Amino acid sequence: MTVKLGKVTQVDVRRAWPNEAAHFTPWLASPDGLELLQDALGMDLEVEATEQFIGPFRADILAKRTDTPDEHWVLIENQLEKTDHRHLGQLLTYAAGLKAATIVWVAQYFAEEHRAALDWLNDITSDAYQFFGLQIELWQIGNSDPAPMLNVLAEPNEWTREVKQSAENTVSDLKQQQQRFWQGVRSRLLEKNSKVRPQKAHPQHWADYRLGRANTWLTATINSGKQYVAVEFSFRGPPGKVWFDEMLAQKGEVEAKFGHPLSWQRLDGRKQCRIALYRENTNPTNETDWPAQQAWIVEQLERFYSIFKPYALALSDGNEAQVHETDDSGPEEADEA
Repeated sequence: MTVKLGKVTQVDVRRAWPNEAAHFTPWLASPDGLELLQDALGMDLEVEATEQFIGPFRADILAKRTDTPDEHWVLIENQLEKTDHRHLGQLLTYAAGLKAATIVWVAQYFAEEHRAALDWLNDITSDAYQFFGLQIELWQIGNSDPAPMLNVLAEPNEWTREVKQSAENTVSDLKQQQQRFWQGVRSRLLEKNSKVRPQKAHPQHWADYRLGRANTWLTATINSGKQYVAVEFSFRGPPGKVWFDEMLAQKGEVEAKFGHPLSWQRLDGRKQCRIALYRENTNPTNETDWPAQQAWIVEQLERFYSIFKPYALALSDGNEAQVHETDDSGPEEADEA
């Protein structure tokens, strides 16, 4: 029996969004548009504002990354036409005014000189800044509803940056070893097609993984000084410790699902809290033991993801909290040789 196949045809984007400001920008900031953006960029986003004023001008969308404990702003400028010099200038002006770390240019057509400009910006700037060029398209099969697609035409060249960083001897032996460790974890997650989405490996003693709720994430850590590796559910929720107290009230249920006790760390005086599991008496600098260590981390990350994601999505908005606490950035433990 021959299967009947449909024909894929491209559709004019103006058919879905007649006006850029009135239709396309609101859609791009909606849950459907944001999901498409997140998949293209490989990061979790939360829209903070649309048509954000920067002096006499207005930026289309200002978003915040929610898959990292650090404050990371994302500027998104869009066009339903071919890129032009004016929008390139706006991108840089708005990025400076908003102190954005990730700059995203969405357009229907990219002029080669503008694509080259984004590549050049990625090449000359540090890892702290990222420039993306995304092409928006609409496709249809037969008489189906048109489906949007974002094609990544320009993005940071991570390989070039890593080579440049190594050539400049800016990464110590320990940092290089840490990066290799996380590359191994990343490879295992990719091979398993895990629901835990691996991020780029960095030369540091921790790696963060998105969980699908703003201000919540999973973290894997290695500590050669204290001889352990660990996986934790981390969150930096509303003022006070409302979220931790909500989780603590369900401690028995949570630990029953794991089948063993966990380390519950309220971290009073800090915004961050964590619920962790440790693999003690483990030396992360012993590369012959890495297969066992990395396998343990991947196994626990997947368990933490399946068990804690429903709890993360069910956390309250925490409006009743009134306690002022100091800021926190990153894991509590420092690097140890």
